[in-house]
Amino acid sequence: MYHINEFKKLSGVSARTFRYYDKIGLLKPVSKTEGGHRLYSNTELKKLQQIQFLKTIGFQLSEIKIMLESEEWDWSDSLMKQLSYVMNEKERLSEIEISLRELINGIAIDGEEFRIKKIIDLYNSRDSKENLNINRDKFNIKNTEVLEKLPKMGSSDPDSLEWIALVGQLKKYMQLGYRSTRVQNIIERMAVKKDEDYHDEDAFLEKLWDIRMSPEESQKYNLYPLDQETLNFMEKAYLYYLGNQL
Repeated sequence: MYHINEFKKLSGVSARTFRYYDKIGLLKPVSKTEGGHRLYSNTELKKLQQIQFLKTIGFQLSEIKIMLESEEWDWSDSLMKQLSYVMNEKERLSEIEISLRELINGIAIDGEEFRIKKIIDLYNSRDSKENLNINRDKFNIKNTEVLEKLPKMGSSDPDSLEWIALVGQLKKYMQLGYRSTRVQNIIERMAVKKDEDYHDEDAFLEKLWDIRMSPEESQKYNLYPLDQETLNFMEKAYLYYLGNQL
């Protein structure tokens, strides 16, 4: 027989939880001491282990109570339903994860300019049915794998994060002017990375840039909404960089 204090140590469950389990009839003590302390046996310990396991895989206490009391409980059916629930929940949490990454990466680009409107726009754009992947034939891409290399705001892959960081740095130093050494160093890295990621896809990149320069087209293709001032600055800085390479 286990005194409640010993039972707590064995199970790692609080006395408050035991009192609640007793109250709802989920796990009752075998008896009580003269001082009113609950006493438990190995049977209750095994039942508690079952309760904790079922809680871990997502069942509610009300369901667990019925499951452990009923001899006719359909375990296969209930476990399949719980699996379905967990899979749906996994998908929902994955969507939340992507949304959070988009917000974090959006702040990395826009800093203090990142406002609630942009958060809402990003969230609503997730419902867009038309994107670059669906329309890949329109771009006459030599290597369709190039689409997978496009920066994704909700991604944690190193390539996406580097592009996001470069754009964020560019916005940060715009006040220095597009001819400044700091800005040109950022543009140089962008140019090198462009060649690394999109070698021999100049036609695709030109089409993509045309889309990017149009707010309407950018929204249509679910691209992150960069302001026109930043896009114009980036274009000037890049053309200046190319001119110095001649």
